[in-house]
Amino acid sequence: MKVDFVVYPEHERPFTADASFTEDGKPKPVVIFTHGFKGFKDWGHFNLLAHYFEAHGFVFIKFNFSYNGTSVEDYSDLHDLEAFGQNNFSLELDDMQALIDLLHDPEGPLNQNELDLNRIYLMGHSRGGGAVILKAAEEPRVKAVATWAAVSKYDNRWEELHMDNWKEEGVQWVENFRTGQKMPLYYQIVEDFQKNRHRLDIPKVIRNIDQPLLLLHGEEDETLPIQMAHDLKSWKQDAHLVLLPQTDHSFGGMHPYEEEELPTAAKAAADLTIEFFRKHA
Repeated sequence: MKVDFVVYPEHERPFTADASFTEDGKPKPVVIFTHGFKGFKDWGHFNLLAHYFEAHGFVFIKFNFSYNGTSVEDYSDLHDLEAFGQNNFSLELDDMQALIDLLHDPEGPLNQNELDLNRIYLMGHSRGGGAVILKAAEEPRVKAVATWAAVSKYDNRWEELHMDNWKEEGVQWVENFRTGQKMPLYYQIVEDFQKNRHRLDIPKVIRNIDQPLLLLHGEEDETLPIQMAHDLKSWKQDAHLVLLPQTDHSFGGMHPYEEEELPTAAKAAADLTIEFFRKHA
């Protein structure tokens, strides 16, 4: 079954989430999945991914970051570009915290008899992969973490964005090649990163996470170089790194995705992730 619900974080911009699971009254391990930059919870094959984890005995929860460009009223695609421009990494971590806290609320939207809250796993794609690493460092209730094509640093490419002009003008414009939208990035994201570097510096924070970490990265990733996976591994040497051949950044997905089965690469990544989570039960 699938349960849709809304989360209300302290910063007061709510966001949508859904949980896929087999309702049997038995506690099941929980996977929280985070999308990446210009992503959203129902992008491409993500619903198929939820069903796949459900079929393997998990509660699979995916959600939209509150400022990702969707809204509670319309989360079918990115349309609120002002919200998108006001997003930052601290807000994303706060969203994840609000979701984790809600799972532990007996009055929350999910029946706690279905949840094994001693087995909460984080799984993130691309920029969301960075977010789950950082959240694991803050949240001891997380059992293990898996990243799919994770970013290794949040400020990796800022030097390409003409920082002085960005600061002076207050905004950079990035193109969504799928939709043709010109999407704003307000300079506040840089200011937030600098102010909260202790919380957001992935190369430093990753050294402090105690949870087991799985790093998956496609050998044909056209968006984030495979070196990023090697860098993450070098900073946490006990992480388990798997490089997937013939795999691109989206693990074979696209939007819209009209096939009835997971892309081959996504299924392979899902199987590896499921095996890893079960190993660290």
